[in-house]
Amino acid sequence: MSDIEKVKHLRKSTGAGFKDCNAALKESNGDLEKASEILRIKGIAKASKKMSRDASEGVVVVSGDEKKMSIIEVNCETDFVAKNNDFIEFVKELGVINNDKLSNIEDLKNSKMKNDKTVDENLVAIIAKIGEKITIGRSKTLNIQNSKNYFYQHSVIQDNVSKLAVIVSICANGMSEKIDLFGKQLSMHIAASNPIALKSDDISKEIIDKEINLIDEELKTSGKPEEIAKKISLGKINKFKEDNSLMTQDWVMDTKLKVKDVIKSLDSSNLEINEFIRLKIGE
Repeated sequence: MSDIEKVKHLRKSTGAGFKDCNAALKESNGDLEKASEILRIKGIAKASKKMSRDASEGVVVVSGDEKKMSIIEVNCETDFVAKNNDFIEFVKELGVINNDKLSNIEDLKNSKMKNDKTVDENLVAIIAKIGEKITIGRSKTLNIQNSKNYFYQHSVIQDNVSKLAVIVSICANGMSEKIDLFGKQLSMHIAASNPIALKSDDISKEIIDKEINLIDEELKTSGKPEEIAKKISLGKINKFKEDNSLMTQDWVMDTKLKVKDVIKSLDSSNLEINEFIRLKIGE
């Protein structure tokens, strides 16, 4: 095999650039196996150096079906890389594995990809090839018995890859076209309205306490008497809970209605929203 053929072979098998492959072959005296190992070690070193950078761009991938559906975030440094074909192919395959592994990140990282290398190994390789920090972020799988999943994507880059995605799980006695339409519209509503929780009681104490502190600081400079300030504070926190709980939010399709009103209007016994997840790059 000629030197140029060895470089081509090495580039194809490792994904490394021409200069890196040529240098590795010289270092290994033309031994392809040793050259591949040299590139792998250098790739890990390159990847390690890049991990201190900020990765605030990226994509969200939705995979699965109406019974079991998953969402995963993969971050990178620039929007340019988020649209790179190698990156897109990597995250698409990652999404499928993530759904299979029920969003268990450790299992995901140790899983084999189509090229028979683990996700972790492929992650190192793609960082070395593209030259940016790439990290696996948040993930979630909805796999609830006797329920149906719906999803919505916004700012779609390609197929199931986007900048913002929502999946929501609904159960009801007897699904129908009307409920299917509601499920699709609900996922769009969640994307637009960004609820913190399903119901006000589900909002964490930490979030409520932080909001109370912000309201109290605002009222300190208002000059209001203490009793009036307390009433204003209570009203503001109740409004915060209402605006950030899915069930009490104004329905985006008709703001005269709340989400809970739309559910009642469907006249479907025991219709429930089980759970939802919304992921947006940069949030």
